[in-house]
Amino acid sequence: MHVYVHVPFCGRRCSYCDFAIAVRRSTPDAEFVAAIRSEWRQRRDHPAWEKSPRVETLYFGGGTPSRLAPSALADLIQLAASDREFATDAEVTIEVNPDDVTAAGAAAWSAAGVTRVSLGVQSHDAAVLQWMHRTHRAEQVAPAVDTLRAAGLGNISIDLIFAMPELLHRDWPRDLDLTLALEPSHLSLYGLTVESHTPLGRWTARGDNTLTADEQYATEFLHAGRRLAAAGFEHYEVSNFARPGRRSRHNSSYWSGANYLGLGPSAHSLLDGIRSWNVRDWADYHERVGAGQCLEAGSERVDGGGRRIERLYLALRTSAGIPVTELPAKAREDWLTAGWATISGPDLRLTPEGWLRLDALVAAVADS
Repeated sequence: MHVYVHVPFCGRRCSYCDFAIAVRRSTPDAEFVAAIRSEWRQRRDHPAWEKSPRVETLYFGGGTPSRLAPSALADLIQLAASDREFATDAEVTIEVNPDDVTAAGAAAWSAAGVTRVSLGVQSHDAAVLQWMHRTHRAEQVAPAVDTLRAAGLGNISIDLIFAMPELLHRDWPRDLDLTLALEPSHLSLYGLTVESHTPLGRWTARGDNTLTADEQYATEFLHAGRRLAAAGFEHYEVSNFARPGRRSRHNSSYWSGANYLGLGPSAHSLLDGIRSWNVRDWADYHERVGAGQCLEAGSERVDGGGRRIERLYLALRTSAGIPVTELPAKAREDWLTAGWATISGPDLRLTPEGWLRLDALVAAVADS
């Protein structure tokens, strides 16, 4: 079993963010822990636990989990570890903002059982960070990494966003070089997307922001792949790069179709072929917990043709690919001829050029 806890609280909303967050000056630690504890009790007897009795990974995402008091985080880790079989090598990840990292906090995270940190850097450019509405400054990143390592948290993943608007004059190769100089064990790279219900969406709608050209997106994505490969990273999933042995086990569970349990507002679960998702708003979630009401906003069974296409899509996101026999001969020939895929033994894998077209390629197969 893989467990995700959504911590929705943030000091401010980033310009591009469409996640389920709650902007708060102070984080309601006690109320949040009590709510997650209550939902955990509701979920603990689900039949999926019989097939997946051991917690292999625990991931705190958000939002900004590093705004939780370390004692609250420790309580939630202990909740899972004391109630269920907890793998001795369990991967416990917390998403962290650089400006939240202190020596005392990092030591407390390590003592609580955190084994991996996902650091939300996004860029090393001060103007870009300001445009993004990030709460941290570029000069806080390197000291944060040093502080985490001093606390024994050396398994550090760094998030970056690429394909920024040209008006920012962002130097993408420089950002990659500065990130590599920090010697992270893992990188996650995400292309900027414009969601309508965000500050960025409003800027774009009124013409204050120009959408990034597909050519720039592709150029930066491919450059990153070459640069990180030269630095010894494995491009093991569309958006993810890892040094050998440092792949995200939690995120890999999503792509493999394993059972996972999501706790907290907007969290998704996949248990025995049923996907469900919680209500999105923290206030609504908190009220329902207090009233003992159902927390789910909806659910669906993943089966039949939909399950096949989803499995195809998720597998093609990874460097493992799919068995050659699972792809129609015509599509296979077209992809190979175009340079979008390669075959190694019994498996077909997409190339970086193929990954740029992943949605369209899978859609074409689904319609064939």
